[in-house]
Amino acid sequence: MIKTLLGALALATTLVPAAVAAQPASAVVIAPKRFSVEVVGRGPDVILIPGLATPREVWRAAADALKAHHRVHLVQIRGFGEPAGANAEGAVLAPFVDELAAYIRTQGLTKPAVVGHSLGGLAALMLAADHPELPGRVMVVDALPFYGVLAARPGMEVTAQSIEPQAKMLRDQLAGTYGKPMDPAAAAANAAGQALTSEARGKIAGWVAAADPRVMGQLVYDDMTTDLRQRIGAIRVPVTLVYPWDETGFTKEQTDGFYRSQYAALPQPRSVGIGPSGHFVMLDRPQDTEAAIEAFLAG
Repeated sequence: MIKTLLGALALATTLVPAAVAAQPASAVVIAPKRFSVEVVGRGPDVILIPGLATPREVWRAAADALKAHHRVHLVQIRGFGEPAGANAEGAVLAPFVDELAAYIRTQGLTKPAVVGHSLGGLAALMLAADHPELPGRVMVVDALPFYGVLAARPGMEVTAQSIEPQAKMLRDQLAGTYGKPMDPAAAAANAAGQALTSEARGKIAGWVAAADPRVMGQLVYDDMTTDLRQRIGAIRVPVTLVYPWDETGFTKEQTDGFYRSQYAALPQPRSVGIGPSGHFVMLDRPQDTEAAIEAFLAG
């Protein structure tokens, strides 16, 4: 849903995490510099990418459903659920995508399916546009090819260049909170805009509390200044768009139309609306999300 996408960026700009908390050790872990990977199951390869400030646990239920017949690669960007490492300074999004491409090559993955939520969806689109020979199909879960459109006023055209000063300000504000305690009230208020259930909101607030604000800030900047609206026209693998609707904000028809307009350059995407749901559809509607992934993988 449109308002939850906007809320996803607002979440990062108002929550102030105190420290980075490590996740429990995984059974099978491969460690590139920009991200870590937990691999579970056997079968055709599926890569699951989380969104801004969220660890791989956001995809745990989906991975558990898939692992009986797929080999699932649960990606986690360093700084979200683990120490920032190489992501503590400089650009993150483009280096992450390039390293993910290198991971696919070095691990010998043949045309893996790639599923990304929010920021992870943007990364999946970049992978398909910049490394067209690698993915077999892509699923984008509540993500846009250019998030800057959410900051536009009626009749106003926004470009990556025009929004760059705002993106820089947000990046620097977030980076300046590193090591400072977060405001629990702000955490609760912003998580409320991301999911419909109290359980899901609690998980989201906890994940953000464990995220490194330097990495969040840089990825907000990278996200806001990346415009793929024309580049997606070169993508030739099948793409499925999954997005939430919740008629307390916009009707399903309005939401469908908005996403169609934003992906106008993409050749024949398949669209799947899930609702009622907030931005984190895999938490609000896990069974519907898993069914959408299964249908996507079945082709």
